[in-house]
Amino acid sequence: MTDTTAVAPITIGVSLKMYFSHARTLEWAAAVADIARMHPAVQSGAVELFVIPTFPALVPVREVIGDAPVTLGAQDLAWADSGAYTGEVSGAELREIGVDLVEIAHAERRSLFHETDDDVAGKVHAAFRNHLRPLLCVGEASRAFSQTAVDEVTAQLDRFLATATVDGLAGPVIAAYEPVWAIGAPAPAPDDHIVEVLAGIEQYLATRPELQGSTAIYGGSAGPGLLTRGQGRIGGLFLGRFAHDPEAIRTILDEAAQLGATA
Repeated sequence: MTDTTAVAPITIGVSLKMYFSHARTLEWAAAVADIARMHPAVQSGAVELFVIPTFPALVPVREVIGDAPVTLGAQDLAWADSGAYTGEVSGAELREIGVDLVEIAHAERRSLFHETDDDVAGKVHAAFRNHLRPLLCVGEASRAFSQTAVDEVTAQLDRFLATATVDGLAGPVIAAYEPVWAIGAPAPAPDDHIVEVLAGIEQYLATRPELQGSTAIYGGSAGPGLLTRGQGRIGGLFLGRFAHDPEAIRTILDEAAQLGATA
C-alpha cells in the first residue's frame, strides 16, 4: 500500500528588522527570489520560504519577488483597522498590498516598545480578521529547563490567542520559538533544548483544532547547520543576521533538501 500521508513543509523565514538600506533590501530580495525560483526544495514544496522586510520596502519587495515562491510578511501591524493612529499600519492595508503573514510579539517589541499581552492579543485578532497568518514569537526570558520553557511559551500562546479564539477567528499560525536569552547571541540555544521545546509547542498546537495547519519553528541566532544537527526534528527556522548573505539561505535550503532525501 502506498503511504499518502502528507509531509509538512519545512518553514524557513527571514526578518530583516531595520538593518538594511532600501537599496540593499531590494538587492537582497532579488537574490533570494532567484534562489527560490531555482532551488528544488522550494520548487517541490518541501520548504515554505518567507521574507519580512521593513514597511517601506513591502510593495517594491513584492514586485521584486514576482512569481517566485516566496511569501511576503510584515514586521508588525496595528490592532485597529483604521482611524487616528499616527504611525501605525493596519492589517487591512497590509492585506491590500499583498502581504500574507505578519510577525507579532517579538521580544524587541515587548521590551523596547512595552507591548503587553493585551496589545499582542489585539494584533493577533487583527491579523486573523484580515486574513493574515500570524507569526507569533514566544520565548522564555532566562535560560530554563526544557519543560519549564514549554510551559512558559505555551502559556504565552494561550494569552496571545485568547481573544481571537473566543471570537472564532483562529486559523493556522507559525509559532516562532525564540528564547530571549539566545536572541543576538553568538550561537543558538543548545540543539537538544530546541528540539524538546519545539516538540512541546507542536504537541500544544495539535491539541487546538482551531489552529489546524500550524507549525513551530526556531529563531534566536539560528543559522546554517542547525537543521542538519536537528536531524529532521526541527520544523523550520526564523532567521535574522545569519541570513543577511543570500548564500546562507541557499545553504539552509540545501540542508532541507538533504533532510527530505533521507527521510
